[in-house]
Amino acid sequence: MSDPRTRIDTSTPHSARFWNYFVGGEDHYEVDRRLGDEIKEIFPGLVDVAVASRRFLGRAVRHLATEAGLRQFLDVGTGLPTADNTHQVAQRVAPDARVVYVDNDPVVLAHAGALLTSTPEGMTTFLDADLHEPEAVLEAAAGTLDLTRPVALMILNTLGHVPDHDQARDMVRRLLAGLPSGSHLVISDSTATSEGMIAASEAYNASGAVPYHVRSIGEIAAYFDGLDLVDPGIVQVPEWRPDVQGPTDPATAAVDAYCGVGRKP
Repeated sequence: MSDPRTRIDTSTPHSARFWNYFVGGEDHYEVDRRLGDEIKEIFPGLVDVAVASRRFLGRAVRHLATEAGLRQFLDVGTGLPTADNTHQVAQRVAPDARVVYVDNDPVVLAHAGALLTSTPEGMTTFLDADLHEPEAVLEAAAGTLDLTRPVALMILNTLGHVPDHDQARDMVRRLLAGLPSGSHLVISDSTATSEGMIAASEAYNASGAVPYHVRSIGEIAAYFDGLDLVDPGIVQVPEWRPDVQGPTDPATAAVDAYCGVGRKP
């Protein structure tokens, strides 16, 4: 396989680097920061969306590793590593947790080594695979995960890259079809719930970056059809089992992003 760094385009904005800039990471270029600053002028609330979504990941993983007792995590659409990635949160609670990250983006692949750490009892692996090929993702993940036992399927801030919502739903359905009863689906995504978010989405999609399509709340809920929703259901990301946080913490504010966790019967 060629070095993914040779395929990185630094002349146009990139979603993983753009998001990394918003959550305070260090893996971005001037073109990403310029677009980020432009969008902050249009809609400052997108920074809160990024921060709140990252914190939701931590709360969801902790819930699944503790209350639900899961020990296997399949994180599709990994993005760039920052603090408290899925394996770090899971193995802090359950050292024997196994985590498989999936992405096929050259920017993410170039940084994948930062994710390949693990406790001695657990395991962390990274797959160069595509969400558009769910069966191939599952086949590759079976090299690390026991797909006869429950798995947490994590798809956070990723499905907006699929232009057609029905196609995105089908990808989720096919991934879940290969997982047993007791598996959980975790999704969060930006939503077209304010004029500011819609304007920010339009500006981002006009920048030359791979477009990202914000959904309605109903479209987010549709990913969980046939699953048993975990309380509190489909809610704004800060409202999903919030930690105790200070009143000035931006991650406690209302944001244009919704999430849910559902259990496969």
